[in-house]
Amino acid sequence: MKILVTGSAGHLGEAIIRTLQDSDHTVVGLDILRSEYTSRVGTIADRTFVKSCIAGVEVVLHTATLHKPHVGTHRKQDFVDTNITGTLNLLEEAVMAGVSSFVFTSTTSTFGDALVPSRGEPAAWITEDVAPIPKNIYGVTKIAAEDLCALFYRNHRLPCLVLRTSRFFPEEDDRKEVRQHYEDANAKVNEFLYRRVDLADVVSAHLAAMEKAPSIGWGKYIISATTPFEREDLAELRTQAPGVLRRRVAGYEAEYARRGWKMFPGIDRVYVNDRARNELGWTPRYDFGHVLSSLRTGEDFRSPLARMIGAKGYHDATFAEGPYPLEGA
Repeated sequence: MKILVTGSAGHLGEAIIRTLQDSDHTVVGLDILRSEYTSRVGTIADRTFVKSCIAGVEVVLHTATLHKPHVGTHRKQDFVDTNITGTLNLLEEAVMAGVSSFVFTSTTSTFGDALVPSRGEPAAWITEDVAPIPKNIYGVTKIAAEDLCALFYRNHRLPCLVLRTSRFFPEEDDRKEVRQHYEDANAKVNEFLYRRVDLADVVSAHLAAMEKAPSIGWGKYIISATTPFEREDLAELRTQAPGVLRRRVAGYEAEYARRGWKMFPGIDRVYVNDRARNELGWTPRYDFGHVLSSLRTGEDFRSPLARMIGAKGYHDATFAEGPYPLEGA
């Protein structure tokens, strides 16, 4: 089977190609940047270039995008060109080429302001049924691209699955208060409870979606580590997260104390991956339980694939404050 992977020089694109390179599939890597895993260099905003790349392709794994870290450095038109026009070009050519499976990498950032409850409200239980309220051009363009996928399924019966991935980047946190008060590993381990996923699990979700798309047809799925929390925890989680974690994960405190770590005092949202596990047959391996077990034995809690890919960054420049400039900064 011939598979086109867009964004082949990025974290996820490279990870997918590394995983597929020893399979029986023929893989074409597309990116605007040259890399060991990029066989076609060009932009998805160029319809003619996309057409040349998709010839004979049966599966499209579309990971290429401008990300949230680019909001402060790129024009809004750049986001439209890449995230909307690029996706449209791929969908149009996928229909023409008779592609049997189209998987679009989206983001939990599309939920935007729906992720932050009002003061005094419980933490938000985020499933695919929550209505997004995008708060920047990144979220707006990713939702528009999701809607294009839905349109092409309805009008052309192109099997399209959308994967809304939570955080899997290895770079330091963009929030100054988190960087100041938590070791980087401490913050990332905390996030596995409610808003982070390992790169290897993101790859396995894409491969599962690739196989399931023809039978499912259309669907959106949250891709995040399985949380130990339940809906009944939401009110207490907002202000007393350590107490809830103490009940749900026995013995976490001893390992945290040994390392001088601390849990966040409160959590404002919990991503729920039930639909992806049930409908895609996806089994994420790197949850908080796995992470805690790795910490206790002195092992790296990241997957071998995540360690292999490492940090790529999002910009050539180095910024004085944080890994990337925030919008309006």
